[in-house]
Amino acid sequence: MVKDTRTKILLSLILIGDINFSPVVFDEKIKKVFDLSFNQKTKSIINSLIKDGLIIKQNESQRYSLTERGFLDFCLEFPFFRFLKYPWDRRWRIISYEIPESKREIRDRLRRQMQGWGLGPWHRSFWVTPHPVIESLRWLIGGKEEEKYFQAFEADHVFGSREILVEKVWEKTKLDGEYRQLFRKWHEVLSSQEDKVSKFKKIVDTYVDLFKIDPGLPKELIGESWIGFEGWGIFREIRNILLD
Repeated sequence: MVKDTRTKILLSLILIGDINFSPVVFDEKIKKVFDLSFNQKTKSIINSLIKDGLIIKQNESQRYSLTERGFLDFCLEFPFFRFLKYPWDRRWRIISYEIPESKREIRDRLRRQMQGWGLGPWHRSFWVTPHPVIESLRWLIGGKEEEKYFQAFEADHVFGSREILVEKVWEKTKLDGEYRQLFRKWHEVLSSQEDKVSKFKKIVDTYVDLFKIDPGLPKELIGESWIGFEGWGIFREIRNILLD
């Protein structure tokens, strides 16, 4: 599970409120599942998210909803969700950068900031993604020292096997195996004697770990029957059973 409170709040709103942004009440169950304590720090973060237009509060209740802006911001960290809600524009983003070893601190920081963009290594120093991240890249490096090390392109795929590309760049077979292992863990959790909320917490924790490595490819690239889409459907069923 993530440690950052801001991310926990956004995760709870998408995993409980779903991609249609249904309102979420932060009751004791949800607080336990996402390790949230509504102390002054958490309330301050929520107020900041509201001010930035990432979430909204339903009247004076403790019901909160994600906004479209909040969803898109969230997808920069967890790209799996973007194409569950929005169609792919069939455009590719190619980013090239070579940051010298003497600037390792800059390189490592940028890699951390870009790790949720669904980028895959195409060739040495070339990264590719179907996600619309160019504006985010401009915001990240514009006017800064590191800008001189970058080139960015948008392109159409003209010819060549997409299946081979997806396997080479994102290791689809390996990711498929990760999902199958996840399902085995879920089965073990659901077969245990723990209470429902404790079970759901473990389901969420293991799922979030996989979100961190899933590049969130659209169905046009990964296939409509992709196991990751199946996993999302299974999770929603588990959520309805354990949080009834």
